[in-house]
Amino acid sequence: MAPDWLHTLVAKAARSPVPAGMRPPDDGSGRPAAVLMLFGEGPDVLLIQRSSRGRRHAGQPAFPGGGLDPDDDGAVGAALREAQEETGLVPEGVEIVGTLPELYVWRSDNRVTPVVGWWRTPCAVHPASPDEVEAVERVPIAELADPANRLKLRHPSGYSGPAFQVRGLLVWGFTAGILDNMLRWCDFERPWDHHRVEDLPPDVVNLAAR
Repeated sequence: MAPDWLHTLVAKAARSPVPAGMRPPDDGSGRPAAVLMLFGEGPDVLLIQRSSRGRRHAGQPAFPGGGLDPDDDGAVGAALREAQEETGLVPEGVEIVGTLPELYVWRSDNRVTPVVGWWRTPCAVHPASPDEVEAVERVPIAELADPANRLKLRHPSGYSGPAFQVRGLLVWGFTAGILDNMLRWCDFERPWDHHRVEDLPPDVVNLAAR
């Protein structure tokens, strides 16, 4: 059975307002999409690093996911399908706990529904689609919460947001924002230096600007 803290995550997300910059457009525009926030014993979370050859979000760590296809069973079906295609995940081993409120990613014009899952029966995972995924990692929650791995990254636009340096990954943007909330809502967060602000590396900026 999924642990209580995952149910807490879904419940607190439902009660928390979506930041203004991430609210889906009122006119319904934007492509429906979903990501799988898959947590396992440890606890840990499944992350991928997108291929540097990709057209959108190139080289960025992320949750497995993508756009909804007509044959998908909604956001849950899309999240599981994409995770299977990208990492070799066996969907039958995942218990779906719930979904978080829809978020808008303006860079890709996606309306993203995060799907929260518990990895009831773990399986081996790997970059199953090398053209899309360069690496797959199960990142311990303890490493995300470690103050030494936490910082804020400043985009050339002037915006700064939470980030993590874990397992050779620089996690920032949309994914880091969700993980930051997860740590806080689930009482995993430890005091860290919010004044540690660094510029987003130029190579990361250039890949993200594709």
